[in-house]
Amino acid sequence: MRDKKYALITGTGSYIPSRRVPNTDFLENTFLNNDGTPLDKPIEETIQKFSEITGIEERRYAKDDVLASDMGAEAGKQALSSAELDPEKLDYIVVAHNFGDVRADNPRVDMVPTLASRVKHKLGIKNPYCVAYDLPFGCPGWVQGLIQCNYYLRSEDASAGLVIGTETLSRICDPHDRDSMIYSDGAGAAVLEGRESNTPVGILSHSARTDTEEQAYYLKMDSSYNSDDNDSLYMKMNGRKLYQYALTHVPELVKTSLDKANIGFDEVAKVFIHQANAKMDAAILERLAKLYGHNEVSDDIMPMTISRLGNSSVATVPTLLDLVLRGEMENHQIEKGDIIVLASVGAGMNINAIVYQMD
Repeated sequence: MRDKKYALITGTGSYIPSRRVPNTDFLENTFLNNDGTPLDKPIEETIQKFSEITGIEERRYAKDDVLASDMGAEAGKQALSSAELDPEKLDYIVVAHNFGDVRADNPRVDMVPTLASRVKHKLGIKNPYCVAYDLPFGCPGWVQGLIQCNYYLRSEDASAGLVIGTETLSRICDPHDRDSMIYSDGAGAAVLEGRESNTPVGILSHSARTDTEEQAYYLKMDSSYNSDDNDSLYMKMNGRKLYQYALTHVPELVKTSLDKANIGFDEVAKVFIHQANAKMDAAILERLAKLYGHNEVSDDIMPMTISRLGNSSVATVPTLLDLVLRGEMENHQIEKGDIIVLASVGAGMNINAIVYQMD
């Protein structure tokens, strides 16, 4: 009997911009309410409250001459090196993002050619049968890219794919919106290869959902809170509704994925969740544990980078995974045979989750 084919992560990489932006950098900002009126609290109090809710103390911004495709290419190069894979052997390059190559001096969406084509060009790959395409799926885009590549590798005569998440959120956030302090820049990548095995390994199961009836515009593009800025669109978030949506649906979707793989919560070594809000992520993990009858959950199960890297959208999960695999996250290691969960939630509204067993 022929072994079953599985998709395995064989290499990872990340690009963390060198420019550090601590919360104190926002002391000179003039934050406004959504109706354009000034906040009724001192800026220091607003920043302190923000830090308590989100857990963010600093974030990273790309240098002005660095684009999302540049960061994506560098993260991809690291992942290929980690996997010891010849780039010409790639069948697919999938690049998850939301806004393309937004220039520092011209905050307009630039997606022609696709970021995937730009990344392939920057990696110097000549193979015309390496298909490169973009995946705009909100913050869960990178996880969704893994799900798509998993299908390719298991159902086609394909052997390897490179999945990248890259974003420069700092360039599309309203400086008069306190939510702008959440966003950051960065890129993460993983090489996924197909391998036959007589025992389950790699991607064991996945689940995804899209809710649009009432939730489609919880995250959207809209005008600045400053009425003097009428020419640009910025990312806007209904934080309260998004928070409740995530707490309600992310735990149950993760449980669905675990149930598909016949794996219990007690068997999970790590949960890699989109770094959107530290308080929200902790609440999601707590609700997930309660679905299995646990009232407490160890801090060791969920590595977090949001306090120092902020929310870089599609880049948070692959960057977090890369840092752990490289031994750069204190008290967080992954061993052979460990079960991990990759999960994300974001604009759309979209949620997805993958159950993965380390090789």
